[in-house]
Amino acid sequence: MRRLGVVSVHGVDYHPNRRLAQAARERGVELVLMHPFRAWCSLTGAKAGLLGLDPPPPVVLPRVGSTISPYTMALLSHLELLGARLVNRPGPIGLASHQYLCLQALAGAGLPTPDTCLVNRPRGWDQAVERLGGYPLVAKLPQGRQGSGVALIAGPEEAALARELWLRQRRGVLLQRYLPPEGRKDYRVLVLGGRAVAGMELSPAPGEFRANLHLGGAPANHLPRGETARLAEAAAGAVGLEVAGVDLVRAASGELMVMEVNFTPGFKGLEQASGLDAAGLIVDFSLGNP
Repeated sequence: MRRLGVVSVHGVDYHPNRRLAQAARERGVELVLMHPFRAWCSLTGAKAGLLGLDPPPPVVLPRVGSTISPYTMALLSHLELLGARLVNRPGPIGLASHQYLCLQALAGAGLPTPDTCLVNRPRGWDQAVERLGGYPLVAKLPQGRQGSGVALIAGPEEAALARELWLRQRRGVLLQRYLPPEGRKDYRVLVLGGRAVAGMELSPAPGEFRANLHLGGAPANHLPRGETARLAEAAAGAVGLEVAGVDLVRAASGELMVMEVNFTPGFKGLEQASGLDAAGLIVDFSLGNP
């Protein structure tokens, strides 16, 4: 039986893992869940080995959030050393897991991104506010998931509190120009092997500026074609991801830009909105099936 490894900190009851396991069974494939803290790397006699799981599956799909640990990154590199094919390699994962490094890669490829500054001191914060045209602004930690680590800074009073709290974490803070939800369109596009295969449009919950599903965002089907498909495919390529969830925003001005590229895209809302078997598409792609 063919085997597909999934590196995840969650068990099989976690919805994405359950859906992937179901899709794998339907294809006669054994899904092997690999918890990153239950598999240990070894080098003995200049030969790589793996404690806790040996041999590893020939194909491994990393499914760890953007707060991926240094140990997990080392484990992924070690799996490659053992000959496993990683569906998303460590280098691109490192780029995608840090929001500013991701934006750098996108801008370097000439793709439209939101106006952003990365700061780590109060003086830098003040200069970024001036560069971005003043408040309101959106503050983001470089690593966060499902809308966490994101805050709307409406004015100087909120900034006085937020600035010290966020900068104290010493990870740097992204400050971005605020795009109000009125007249804005948010998209998530699933890209596999450089091709946009599915998408959804997300509407923020009332009173919320973030469109994340976990914050009450409402999904609707969006067939990626034309500009949204081209930009999503280019964004995944710029970061180097084979499997990517690309977040796009069309501002009220009409400009379409890339907000984020995710290396572990969720697909619950995407399946609900599109009716597609997104989990099956990811399994098929990982195993090299058309």
